[in-house]
Amino acid sequence: MVQKLIDLCRGKRIFIQTHNFPDPDAIGSAFGLQKLLERYGIGSTLCYAGRIDKLSTSRMLEEFGILMYSYEDIRDQMKESDSIICVDSQKNAGNITDFIGREIACVDHHPTFVQQEYEYKHIEITGACATLITEYYMDLGIQPEENAASALLYGLKMDTLQFTRGVTDRDIRAFSFLFPLHNRAKLTQLEQNTMAFQDLKAFGAAIEHIEVYESFGYTVIPFACPDALIATLADFILDLNEVEVVAVVSVREDGLKLSVRSEVEKVHSGCLIRRALEGIGNAGGHACMAGGLIPAANISQLGNYYEEAIKDRFLNALAEMGYFKRDQG
Repeated sequence: MVQKLIDLCRGKRIFIQTHNFPDPDAIGSAFGLQKLLERYGIGSTLCYAGRIDKLSTSRMLEEFGILMYSYEDIRDQMKESDSIICVDSQKNAGNITDFIGREIACVDHHPTFVQQEYEYKHIEITGACATLITEYYMDLGIQPEENAASALLYGLKMDTLQFTRGVTDRDIRAFSFLFPLHNRAKLTQLEQNTMAFQDLKAFGAAIEHIEVYESFGYTVIPFACPDALIATLADFILDLNEVEVVAVVSVREDGLKLSVRSEVEKVHSGCLIRRALEGIGNAGGHACMAGGLIPAANISQLGNYYEEAIKDRFLNALAEMGYFKRDQG
């Protein structure tokens, strides 16, 4: 399968685009693919449109020598004839900006909510997108260089929450392949001291404002948080014994950013947040984790008390999914 992608990229100017706020899985997958294409004489540029705004992800770039460019830095250099590979996201998924150029390929492990046509499409549900890229190396019978192997392994571990979330047999096989090839010292450094002092304020706000309905946890952070931190807060609340499904909202200049987690089969995180934000925001994700954004221009539709309005939308969506009766919320 991957040979088709390699052949498709020959002779083209390639940009590998992640979702707007790339996490370790997106970065590791994009970097792993970039290094794979280099083996076949194909250069590429890694890019994104938002921010790399968490300590662990910025350190990851430094540790593995990964060069990623913001769209603001390269947009003047891009042309309509350029070719784009979407990695760890899909066009029109709600978390990826439409760049200048043509999306010729997509490699992703999330479910598809908006159908798109690509010349090469590889979308399969696995615990991490890094698994799909690792399988390319396995299928071709080649080993990734140490930094690429380490980045892929780090992305795999982070997206599966150390192999406790959404893990498949394929993720385990990818881990077995990558483990002997990675730099243990670098990975250990990344997995330690991942929190900045300023993150504590967000944890405090999440605890202060949390509400629990049945086993649905809901909290609003009344100030701006990076995407990665919001996701970390959602994981943190999901660790509570009383919580099976969680939604975290952060108030930002661009709107209201949300992160959702579920550890019950009945509630698909991606479907839940899409229902809750229908008509007012963009959202997507897979069974156990998802994210979304209500643009600032749409907040007025929620009335004077947006916190309550969003909570009600989630409670109604959960009732529609049969998770609990709405009158119990």
